[in-house]
Amino acid sequence: MKNRILVIEDEPSVSLGMSHFLSSSGYLVKTCEDGATGLSTIENESFDLVITDLKLPYYDGLTLLKHLKAISPDTGVIIMTAYADVKTAVQAIKDGAFDYIAKPFSNEELLITIERFLKFRNLELELNRLRDSVREKTGFENLIGVSPSMKDVFDRIESIARTDVPVLIQGESGTGKELVANAIHNLSPRKNKPYVKINCAAIPENLFESELFGYEKGAFTGATETRKGKFEIANSGSIFFDEIGDMPLGLQAKLLRVIEDQTVTRLGGYEPIKVDVRDIYATSKNLKKIIETGGFREDLFYRINVVPIVIPPLRERKDDIPYLIEHFLKHFGEKYSKTELKVPPTVYAALMTYHYPGNVRELKHAIEQAIILSKDGLIDIRNLPNEFSATKTEGIFPGDDMTLQASIMNLEKQKIIMALNDTGGKKIEAAKKLGISRKVLWKKLKEYNINSYQSET
Repeated sequence: MKNRILVIEDEPSVSLGMSHFLSSSGYLVKTCEDGATGLSTIENESFDLVITDLKLPYYDGLTLLKHLKAISPDTGVIIMTAYADVKTAVQAIKDGAFDYIAKPFSNEELLITIERFLKFRNLELELNRLRDSVREKTGFENLIGVSPSMKDVFDRIESIARTDVPVLIQGESGTGKELVANAIHNLSPRKNKPYVKINCAAIPENLFESELFGYEKGAFTGATETRKGKFEIANSGSIFFDEIGDMPLGLQAKLLRVIEDQTVTRLGGYEPIKVDVRDIYATSKNLKKIIETGGFREDLFYRINVVPIVIPPLRERKDDIPYLIEHFLKHFGEKYSKTELKVPPTVYAALMTYHYPGNVRELKHAIEQAIILSKDGLIDIRNLPNEFSATKTEGIFPGDDMTLQASIMNLEKQKIIMALNDTGGKKIEAAKKLGISRKVLWKKLKEYNINSYQSET
């Protein structure tokens, strides 16, 4: 189905030229010569995109923009403006316009702007589809992913959640192991029962046994009352051992006995206490290597590793990054009352190309910082942590395995991105900085699929 475009322009020659060009480019085009006719048209017909001049008879472009966003928020708006009105056009973007284009512009420049909007809209539609489908399952909460590896994780969670089989969740720090554990509990028949979490790396070794199994009054100095341990507190529910690889070796044999017998004995006590607990474990370490060095019991490993779930690092599932970005923007935008956020392509590119040694947690914290530091709803590259800002220079000097031609193209692309970053996305200034014409820059932007943006600064 062809996309419908409404052009509102009071200069007949410009309007006619745009209509012919866009029609020949495969779009269904309708034109209006003034703001009043344009307003009537958008009230009675639907369009994918409206391209309107800023200054029009009767109603100006800003008035049309506000009215259109009220009745059809999904319709895109591109503002046409003279160079002297650029600041007003920037305000239009803050009010909901997708972009502006300064007169005089070429057909190629117009087409690139339209294609960029359609790609952006398709991404938004996909994000909405994802929210309406995958995220409908409340048990998955903040687990986000559409990559094949994450779909495998979701499938495995659903398969095992309703059982009581022990689960070992493996993955680097920051990949979301606790979220997986939460999902397993929330999708299980025990979801309304106790859910106890234990960070094995945070409990001092001399307190570990009393934390797990509890103690009787007088069991040791300071034990002035009887206290239940984590297993008793979690009875009939689930217990989650985070970083199980850090559990003291001497305690591992006692944990194994609890798993096999489903009973605990408090410190200072003699009577075994029956417990019904579903065990979930997580580790960022290679337990098999720790077994080889004598730091982890092999029999315990095979007892807890009945069903393993491996969460891939974020660098191996880059397809998920756009969805995670959208999720965190929405979450922190609402948290800090900054819901009308603009993310320029340069910032988006930095978020997409970063290698994320801290995985999803690092992405989450980066976006939270950027939103807190942002001004006027615009996230600047400088609002991100320094590591992300540095990504704009990464890859300028490619590896030895690249061909000469590929190296030259890579260098050229990175130099263009850097120029756009340095000029706030202003293409005329970026072209001057690069020593090329604006026409050549537009050609390169299209060739390398680089999205640029215009900024007031």
